Parts: sequence; structure tokens; C-alpha cells
Amino acid sequence: MNARRFPVRAVLFDLDGTLLDTIADLAEGANRMLAELGRPTRPLAEIHSFVGKGIPHLVRRCMTENARASEAEIESAVMVFRRHYSEVNGRHTTIYPGVAETLDAMRAMNLRLACVTNKAGAFTLPLLERMRLDRYFDAVVSGDTLPVKKPDPAVLHHACNLLGIASAQALMIGDSANDALAARAAGMPVLLVTYGYSEGMPVDTIECDGLLSIATGALERIEVV
Repeated sequence: MNARRFPVRAVLFDLDGTLLDTIADLAEGANRMLAELGRPTRPLAEIHSFVGKGIPHLVRRCMTENARASEAEIESAVMVFRRHYSEVNGRHTTIYPGVAETLDAMRAMNLRLACVTNKAGAFTLPLLERMRLDRYFDAVVSGDTLPVKKPDPAVLHHACNLLGIASAQALMIGDSANDALAARAAGMPVLLVTYGYSEGMPVDTIECDGLLSIATGALERIEVV
């Protein structure tokens, strides 16, 4: 049986864990922060499960998982993390297999493309530029573009407004429940990659419209309208 195809005019992509493998840089930034604050560093696999809801959430998990920290300490730690992460952002990041080919093909199909991430804009735009992916996107919505982040559907609606399309005419591609919940609430289909972060949740337990083992698989699910 052929997989369902979605009639769309645009595709929205998550960033970390979907387009780019950024965990090495995030872990280095987090462990530099913890070391400066005199706290034990954490293994990459543990930090991997903290990624998905933006920097404040990542820092909070690093500071409070099996430990205690006041709100003032967490707020201060966020600033320390941002300073360290700005130094390593993109240093060890890699583009996932099939991503560049998928973006090239979608542009050739005249699809409108947007990147919608919970990563702060100060890190999102430099990272896209460093990885030479910025040229693909007609719009970028970061974690601090609006007062809310995914899974709030407002960020997806905002991306579609920037693209000049209705939300129902877009497809979301991400790696976590944040992406799936936002897409569902925004009234658009969503595909999840199986190689991403997903905050430690098995991706095949998240309600979505299909799983992708490689980004190029999305090309078989799209019908341009």
C-alpha cells in the first residue's frame, strides 16, 4: 500500500535533531556551564534527552536533574550557558544524511520552506548560515520570535503567515512530540524523523502521520498544489 501523500504548498522544518545533529555542541556548552558553576558535568546521552524545548528548559534540566537549584541560580545559569554555547555553536554540528538533497528537491518543486525551532534566534541564524542552510528558507521562526514556543501552534501559524499560505497547506517535519502537538493543533500533517532527539521519548509512540528514517523519504509523501 502506498503511503498517504499530502497536498501542500510549503514545508516547515524543525532544526535540532531534524536538519542538524547539534548535540555535541549543546553538550559542550552545557558541561562548560556546569563546570563553571561548580556542578558535576553530565554525559552526552543524558543531555541528549534534555533537548527540545529551548535553552531555558535544557539548562533547568541540567541544573535540577537529581540536584537542587533556585530560580535565581537557573536564571544565572542560562546566561552562562548562552556565553559558552555562542563559542561552540556549529563547531561539531553535522547535517543529517539526505537533508541537503531533500531541501534541494523541495526548492526545485517550488515549495515554500521555513525553519521553525525552539532554539533562540541568536543561535539559530548563525548556525543556519554556518551550515549553509540559510539559503533554503523563506522564513525562520526561532524560540524567541514569539512569546511562546512549540508545542504552541502559534509559531507554526506565524511561519505560515510569513510564507503567505494557510496553515492547512503546510506539512511539518520534526523529531519530537513538541513538533507533533504543534502541528496537530495548527491543523497540518506532521512527519517525524526517527533519528532525532525526541526528549528521550520513543518516536514511534508519538502520534503523527508517518515516520522518516531519512529526510528524503518526505519527498514521497508530498503532492505540490
